[in-house]
Amino acid sequence: MLVIMAAIFVVHIATTVMLFVATISNVWLKLGSGEESRGIWLDCLNASCNSIFNYIPDSDAAAMRAVEAFMILAIIFCCFALISFIGQLFTLEKGCRFYITGALMLFCWLCILIGVSIYTARFANQSTGFYHAYCFILAWICFCLSFILGILYMILRKK
Repeated sequence: MLVIMAAIFVVHIATTVMLFVATISNVWLKLGSGEESRGIWLDCLNASCNSIFNYIPDSDAAAMRAVEAFMILAIIFCCFALISFIGQLFTLEKGCRFYITGALMLFCWLCILIGVSIYTARFANQSTGFYHAYCFILAWICFCLSFILGILYMILRKK
């Protein structure tokens, strides 16, 4: 059981790091030639970066702010879940489940789902010549891992 808990902890840390990278980095979409990239914060062309709001229509600005907000919320819930797991590891009685940690990870999963879905619907499919880059893929990987972790925390018992 100790090995399973350690493995879950390592996957949780990896998910947190990937979520930070996906949110902070500006390579959600990449132009076919590789010289331009777009993220949720900046649009970069030849090492010159400007605000993404200079390149998207005003009608999409609220959607981009929502994506930014939900990705930040996902990071917050993921970090709180990590702290909660460590706290519950030392305070829970033997045989109890990690319900609080699981609930926080499922909130993280929900925030990632909403943020990346909005980005996919509004921005990823409209840009001609762009392809999905590593941050976009990392965000979807974090989506899957956070759901799996949330469920595992719900059924995991302290031994």
